[in-house]
Amino acid sequence: MNGVHLRFYTVESRRIHHQPAYDWLLGQAKEMGIPGGSAFRAMAGYGRHGRMHEAHFFELAEEPVLVEFVLSEQQADEFLALLEKERVQLFHARLPASFGWVGGAQT
Repeated sequence: MNGVHLRFYTVESRRIHHQPAYDWLLGQAKEMGIPGGSAFRAMAGYGRHGRMHEAHFFELAEEPVLVEFVLSEQQADEFLALLEKERVQLFHARLPASFGWVGGAQT
């Protein structure tokens, strides 16, 4: 199948409606029927302001987090429209994706 690999970049301390951003994104996607999503902590990263964010034992709040989904074009459009409606400001990447199950269809 063809679709979209949708990625969001944030930090551990970022909140959306009083929830960690990664948790809110995953919850909204699940409510919308998006079949799966994942959140990953990164070792280090920097954003448009050039400020380094690194994982430290005592300062996990600034640890970079990647949230990603593999979904249809329509689902990606609807999810991004929801973020606009909710006035969520997050950097994202939208990449074309080809996906499927190895060994046949799964239920």
